Amino acid sequence: MVSDYTDNPVTHDGCSRVNTQNYPLAGHCCNMKNRSKVSKLANLAIQLIILVITYGFIFRQVFLKNDLPGMYQNVRGEFFKPLFIPGLGLVVLLMVVNWGIESWKWRLLIGKIEKIGFFKSFQAVLTGVSISSFTPNRIGEFFGRVFILQKASHIEGILVTILGSMSQLLITIVGGSVAILVFLPHFLSGTVFGHGYLYYTFLVVVVSLNLLLLGLFYNISYIAIWKEILFKNRLRKFRKFLRVFAFYHYKEITRVILLSFLRYVVFSFQFFLLLRLLGVVLPFFHAQLLISLIFFIMAMVPTIALAELGIRGSVSLYIFGLYFSQTGLINNAFVLPVFASATLLWLINLGIPALAGTFFLFRLQFFRNQK
Repeated sequence: MVSDYTDNPVTHDGCSRVNTQNYPLAGHCCNMKNRSKVSKLANLAIQLIILVITYGFIFRQVFLKNDLPGMYQNVRGEFFKPLFIPGLGLVVLLMVVNWGIESWKWRLLIGKIEKIGFFKSFQAVLTGVSISSFTPNRIGEFFGRVFILQKASHIEGILVTILGSMSQLLITIVGGSVAILVFLPHFLSGTVFGHGYLYYTFLVVVVSLNLLLLGLFYNISYIAIWKEILFKNRLRKFRKFLRVFAFYHYKEITRVILLSFLRYVVFSFQFFLLLRLLGVVLPFFHAQLLISLIFFIMAMVPTIALAELGIRGSVSLYIFGLYFSQTGLINNAFVLPVFASATLLWLINLGIPALAGTFFLFRLQFFRNQK
């Protein structure tokens, strides 16, 4: 017994120097401990990198923009009006409602592969916002959420998250296309697009595409059946993960679409409130048409995070400028309020949640311990 202890002294990492041929399990234990330490260090390194990039990106967007002083002057001019502070508070409250609905939706979807609570889902959504803030078209959201999962496959989690994003994109496309169909005859009636056969042809095409997209989304479960055909000779290892789509049928898809629509109503109303608070007064119906067009264009235009805020403001100015020019109310007074509204919406709906999400970054596990 004495020779066992002297021949196999304990090293600084807690593993015995054993002959792995005679004691294979002991050698395996040492390797597992070493891999666990490497995984923890790698996790910490990634978490710190994301933290630094997120804060750097938010700082750049808020403090290093050339147009920030003009926007500040516009907001300052409205700040002391009686309804400004309560109205801005309502917009912030609706931000919480907005991401609460998204958390509820993601919890519903991810529950098919791993049961989680609402608060954990809320944390995952906020960390997704943090990571997505500096990625093209916010694709980092797909990866930011799934690393909070304990057991489920990360790839399946990403596919489920994409499904939720597809539902939101579908609502944005439908809302935007309906806005286009209403916008053309009302505000472009003097052009070839506003009336006649061209408009009705466009109407049929848009309605048909919307119905097609809805039909495809409602039948997303068939991907699990068609995977053998779709990925017959390529991505064979990926095929097994597509089974997650078989978990979602008519009832689940309807709930997801309704939650996406509810969220769309919330952040559209936020934009409308900010416009009114900053002095852009126009009928509610007209405002919603313009807002739907802006969201539609932003969803269709590929962007990188560093340019997203500028593009959002430019698109908003173009759409509102087109509206005011057609109604005979064109003037430069709407420029700063519209741009400030678009910027504030970004700061409230994305900037603040991105900062809040950094508090949960250290709960993400990019590398799991193998047991």
